[in-house]
Amino acid sequence: MSVRVTTVPRITRPGVGVVKVSTWRVGTPERQRAAVDAISEAWRRWDWPDGGLLSYSVMAGEDGETLLHYSQWRDEAAYQDFVRAGRDARNAEIDAAVPGIERMGLGSYELYRSGEAAEGDTRVPGCVVIVDVEFDGPDRVRQREWTNAVFAALDNDPYDRTGAISAHFHVGTDGTRVLNYAEWESAEDHIAALNSPGEGIGSDTEQWEKVQNFPGRVGGTVNRYTPAISLSAGPDAGPDAV
Repeated sequence: MSVRVTTVPRITRPGVGVVKVSTWRVGTPERQRAAVDAISEAWRRWDWPDGGLLSYSVMAGEDGETLLHYSQWRDEAAYQDFVRAGRDARNAEIDAAVPGIERMGLGSYELYRSGEAAEGDTRVPGCVVIVDVEFDGPDRVRQREWTNAVFAALDNDPYDRTGAISAHFHVGTDGTRVLNYAEWESAEDHIAALNSPGEGIGSDTEQWEKVQNFPGRVGGTVNRYTPAISLSAGPDAGPDAV
């Protein structure tokens, strides 16, 4: 099966039933680059998982120590089939090239709501910002209500978010987390937005206050990444296929 190699996945591609997000700690920028090379080599040499995996992407953390993994699957059963049949062999090959990788957990998500740039926008993301929000217990309604509150705040925000390309809100299948995968032209654009008036991105409005003080919200992190490699197969494989 042909495999297309790009830098970022198409988040809203059809047919995605579950998204897996994990972090690897590798230690240094040099080991980040070596791990990405090892991942690319292993995944392009092994057969693509038949039918169930739609894309697999890796991004390098701004901290110089971590890699973010974002994969789109047809459903949970397809992912579990891969775990049984192919994951360990690939990881062993990567570990042989870059010993000592620390794998820091895996989250399962469903894409809930996206805000994208206007049709015809051809900007390429130079930075991916992952906003991970945690709640005090499972509540699938609350996940969506908080996300809707963010969109309401953005709609009423007078700040010009120059450089913002898209925002894709994922709800954790365990009901306790929301993950925003946001694409920006550059890290500098995102930093400028964070430094705008008010709390968080945007001005000091009633809508943003509701987001920040939403009942049951107990924590959250914001991390920036540089896209490294994205592999996909099937209908999306085209001129860049290998």
